[in-house]
Amino acid sequence: MSIPWVEKYRPKTLKDLIDQEEAKKKLISWLESWSRGKPTKKAVLLYGPPGSGKTAIVHAAANDFDLEVIEVNASDFRTATALERTIARTIRERSLFGKRGRLALLDEVDGLSLHQDVGAIDAIIRIVENSRIPIIMTANNPWDPRFRDLRNISLLIEMKKLNQRDVITVLKRICLKERIKVDTNVLRIIARRSRGDLRAAINDLQAIGEGRRSIRVEDLDVLIPRAAQINMFEIVRTVLTAKTPEQAKSVLALPSLDYQMLFHWINENLPYQYSESIEALAAAYDALSKADMYFGRINRTQNWSLLPYALELMTAGVAVVPGKPRFRFVKYSFPQKLKMLSRMRELRMVRDSILSIIARKCHVSRAVANTEILPYIKIIYKENPEYGRKILKWLGIDEKRFKSLS
Repeated sequence: MSIPWVEKYRPKTLKDLIDQEEAKKKLISWLESWSRGKPTKKAVLLYGPPGSGKTAIVHAAANDFDLEVIEVNASDFRTATALERTIARTIRERSLFGKRGRLALLDEVDGLSLHQDVGAIDAIIRIVENSRIPIIMTANNPWDPRFRDLRNISLLIEMKKLNQRDVITVLKRICLKERIKVDTNVLRIIARRSRGDLRAAINDLQAIGEGRRSIRVEDLDVLIPRAAQINMFEIVRTVLTAKTPEQAKSVLALPSLDYQMLFHWINENLPYQYSESIEALAAAYDALSKADMYFGRINRTQNWSLLPYALELMTAGVAVVPGKPRFRFVKYSFPQKLKMLSRMRELRMVRDSILSIIARKCHVSRAVANTEILPYIKIIYKENPEYGRKILKWLGIDEKRFKSLS
């Protein structure tokens, strides 16, 4: 299996890192303060858009200062207990590689959820306050109010969006090392499509250039336009009609992709696209069912390191199956399960609203209103609509909303 070029050509030192001069100076100054034993802040919060080099600058700086990087993705450990158990323990351990010291990298802290990751931010703050080694956190958007306490204990360093010229410079370097002959216009198109995301640009270059000696403009046709967001119909069609695993997985790079929504869309529309081959349909559903098993285990155990396996199964696993029928245009449908869930949610909201009105008017609990009053109002309204309307008017309940419950 080939090494991803984003890893293969990751900057080894800060001098290799393109642009970001201000961020380099601030990070060097902060690490030097740790060397003197007098850091102004125990943690740095690196922030900037995807692909701006947040992770790369940490590893480059660590090499320059001879530090071992302990890298943890915050979104893989979604509870305070899990964070403290994994991060705090690794911070206390000694370096295994004879380095001068250690540096903790807590990636994607903005991937934490207030609802799912109860106490996680407080745990990170405790870890920072008790840490004896430098801690660097990364985030795309640190300005969410819930990160205020993290901002207060951290030195904020901004990683700016790379311009098209800088992205092209890096892509040229890679092409020279890979001995790929490429027209500058090709690199310009890749850079423009990446919108300043260097990681995306390098992935695109590898997708079309690996194993080749030259790249033409026509070779760019295999890439999906990286728009702000394409609609779900196009995303599903990309997965189900993909000819290679890379094409199917490329949708995962789209911004703001809801992978749970994508799962339901694929589940709903597989029979339409693969209807001409029952074998391919069975194999695709087998891959999708395995992805569902991973999602279930993630929900039960909160082990988010399993997520890449689930995503690969529901994209590449579904797309590359034996006997897959040739492409034909079919009309996709919105998932019926999501429609049903949405309808049930609306009904619950209406029911809860009506029960609250009854409970308030009749001076009873909502539980009593649900079991001892609402059922009789329904019977009265059904047998004697005129009298039922009088009751609804007295209660202050809209008749149309009430009828939606039946």
